[in-house]
Amino acid sequence: MNTTAFAQRHIGPREEDQNRMLQTIGVDSLDQLIYETVPDDIRLKKDLNLDEAMSEQEYLTHIHELSKRNKTYKTYIGLGYHPTILPAVIQRNILENPGWYTAYTPYQAEIAQGRLEALLNFQTMVTDLTGMELANASLLDESTAAAEAMGLLFAVRSRDQKKANVNKFFVSEHILPQTLSLLETRSNPIGIELVVGNEDTFDFSSEFYGALLQYPGKDGQITDIKTFIAKANDNDIKVAVAADILSLVKLEAPGKFGADVVVGTTQRFGVPMGYGGPHAAFFATKEMYKRDIPGRIIGVTKDMNGNRALRMALQTREQHIKRDKATSNICTAQVLLAVMAGMYAVYHGPKGLEFIANRVHKTAVSVANALDKLGFNQLNTAYFDTIKVKANANNIKVAAEKVGVNFYYPDADTVTISINETTTLKDANQIVSIFASVASKETIKIKALSETNMVMESLQRSSEFLTHDIFNSHHSETELMRYIKKLERKDLSLNHSMISLGSCTMKLNAAAEMLPLSSPNWGTIHPFVPADQAEGYLTVLKELEDQLTEITGFAATSLQPNSGAQGEFAGLMVIKAYHESRGDHHRNICLIPSSAHGTNPASAVMAGMKVVVTKSTEKGNIDVEDLREKAELHKDNLSCIMVTYPSTHGVYESAIKEITKIIHDNGGQVYMDGANMNAQVGLTNPGNIGADVCHLNLHKTFAIPHGGGGPGVGPICVAKQLAPFLPSNPIIKTGGTNAISAISGAPFGSSLVCLISYGYIKMLGAKGLTEATKIAILNANYIKQRLQGQFDTLYSGERGRAAHEMIVDCRAFKENGIEVSDIAKRLMDYGFHAPTVSFPVAGTLMIEPTESESKAEMDRFCDAMISIRKEIEATSKDDTNNVLKNAPHTLDMVTADEWLMPYTREQAAFPLEYVRDNKFWPTVRRVDDAYGDRNLICTCAPIEDYMDA
Repeated sequence: MNTTAFAQRHIGPREEDQNRMLQTIGVDSLDQLIYETVPDDIRLKKDLNLDEAMSEQEYLTHIHELSKRNKTYKTYIGLGYHPTILPAVIQRNILENPGWYTAYTPYQAEIAQGRLEALLNFQTMVTDLTGMELANASLLDESTAAAEAMGLLFAVRSRDQKKANVNKFFVSEHILPQTLSLLETRSNPIGIELVVGNEDTFDFSSEFYGALLQYPGKDGQITDIKTFIAKANDNDIKVAVAADILSLVKLEAPGKFGADVVVGTTQRFGVPMGYGGPHAAFFATKEMYKRDIPGRIIGVTKDMNGNRALRMALQTREQHIKRDKATSNICTAQVLLAVMAGMYAVYHGPKGLEFIANRVHKTAVSVANALDKLGFNQLNTAYFDTIKVKANANNIKVAAEKVGVNFYYPDADTVTISINETTTLKDANQIVSIFASVASKETIKIKALSETNMVMESLQRSSEFLTHDIFNSHHSETELMRYIKKLERKDLSLNHSMISLGSCTMKLNAAAEMLPLSSPNWGTIHPFVPADQAEGYLTVLKELEDQLTEITGFAATSLQPNSGAQGEFAGLMVIKAYHESRGDHHRNICLIPSSAHGTNPASAVMAGMKVVVTKSTEKGNIDVEDLREKAELHKDNLSCIMVTYPSTHGVYESAIKEITKIIHDNGGQVYMDGANMNAQVGLTNPGNIGADVCHLNLHKTFAIPHGGGGPGVGPICVAKQLAPFLPSNPIIKTGGTNAISAISGAPFGSSLVCLISYGYIKMLGAKGLTEATKIAILNANYIKQRLQGQFDTLYSGERGRAAHEMIVDCRAFKENGIEVSDIAKRLMDYGFHAPTVSFPVAGTLMIEPTESESKAEMDRFCDAMISIRKEIEATSKDDTNNVLKNAPHTLDMVTADEWLMPYTREQAAFPLEYVRDNKFWPTVRRVDDAYGDRNLICTCAPIEDYMDA
């Protein structure tokens, strides 16, 4: 065995195991299995054109050398991104800990109580600081959150406003430029008219349904949002505020003034800039809008014993239920980053945050005072951390960069300086010395920070925040370390056992891929630094784009979308721009198969398209004749089709090339959902199949960890005719020659975690990537074969094979009184996270083992499933007190003095011998979702306060 080959470490089954698995399946070789699985007419005729695979050591040396090409200047650019101090206890125990970064979205609440508590802390932190009633578990970035606020306020217009088609949305000219660009992208397709102006002269016309203010503004000026919100409320205009979260320690919460939505980013709560992301945005609003809030909400409920438990609340709002009626296509969160930001608040507490905010403000005031003495006019009358200085921008820029300092230069006569928590007294004096050198004056030495408060009295914070015990108990490193570990122990992650989620691809997130994320050379780069300071990043990102372009068979790639849903939207907007460039403004019909992922129709509606659903056959494939009929019917207005391949049913549809031809023959473009790209890499690709654009889930196929529900990255790859329309950024040039406006706030989206996918591809190379795809298919078919006779597979290919995932039908077990959710909960007692439950078919489990799982682990999973099948046979409809209905079984339950169950404690807790060796105990019994939704509690209040609700 070549121990330096990364593929040997990434791929689970050893060669001898592969041979035994092939015997079980009944084929002579891996190539025979692939032949029987993947239609021959879509197979690639040559290998991928990628560099030879690197060993882990070679890669780590290579990525370290590239990191040196980034220049780690002192950065005071601001614009929503700030240098931070990530407490080492959070870095070591969360960011670098697979117990946190390999967990899945907490759909199975009983084995995710730790992450859910950390997210509840985040929500409490946000509601406290914003003064709002309700916050979600984070969004993708501040600009996206602002766009979601615009959309929510549009959706909740009054009946009279909807009747009168009131569609104008006012945006303060002080808004962050990247946010304005994204608002432009999102507003037009759904019929919102943006009006940008000065809030001081806004006339509060009845033509407006909403407004967005920046607090403080992009140049640092604090405007009187209190008076503006009061006037807006009097005129039935709803107000969203984009707020700097650290400033809210000193500035009064917008919710206290009557704001309807408050958004922003929590990046400056200890999260590295990382050349733009990933960072957790926040979204807070009034409880009356709870049914329209985008993303996920963590709520408090109770379990079967009446004990406090947490779970994702209001799940029926999500796109799988509402589809084209969904308010938003966002179905994810930046969980890992939200956990880090929440822990930052737990660690520092209210007094610690006050200390940090006061020091930042005092430093900004001290620098402004010193510059004033040097003769430079500081223009902001009220500010928190950012000062606006009248000066020759070019002269200051040359002098600053000479000593490794970045300011922001909005025009030729203005310099803005944003102070941050890393700014020391020495740094402040360096800033002053730069201006002194340009003025040819002796510098002024700041010896002590100013005590002057430059926040106007009417906006100074008086309300309390972070009063809950959780924010006042863990201020020593020992205490926080133990608290983080306590929560980690409540969560089942990939470091415990296989997570076989169909459509989610929970593969290995290799340590060598993750290590660079901790390097300051990658973490401390602001997304808007000059290109020559980000050469390391630009080299990696360009090569990653080229790698993904080659893998997908397309012509160009944009890394900007920072989630799969954003990738869908970006792909559709590029298609829309292409049609419009040809004068086809009327092409707005989007065909979507009934089996599609729920975000597909939601994204299409957001892009201004009309969804037409096509049928599926009994075998789960697209009904080609129904598709042909609808494509021809709508040929004059056909924009595109959205298709997943292999299908959401886990099958390589042999008619896929016929399907793409039908769409092209009728004037449309083909959008391919990349959720199942793990079954294509090296064997086929979207370009070869006939697609025009696809998005890729880098957190699935390309090894970025799920992080408990985020971060994700969803780049789009496009054919030649769509390349000119790839998205832009208002500050850093990106995109095509006729680029659409921004899709996310940062020019390259979540650049920091793109290092992971870059490393994954570099270390596997063309041969390793193709081998990974083949083994993913092998593993799925091995599980399918082992479960045969116990569970029916709902769909198979023409030769009876599964793709990289399969759907197991559990509907027949209703005869025994057993639902698919009972099987999911019982798997927890066996030490496994459930596969995907009831998607895309109700009453089923969708299983995807990935290439990273060993034969031994898959055998344990299959043994568990077969054991559960026997338990099902022992139940009946009339018997509700059984081992499945009572699952999961907690330690408290099994060790209680009284045991009244008709089965033994051993059957409950240790149903198979292997469980004894590595027992995972769910910390709560089955949660009551309905109770939690009826009594919505989304902050850190003890449930006893609400039990009478």
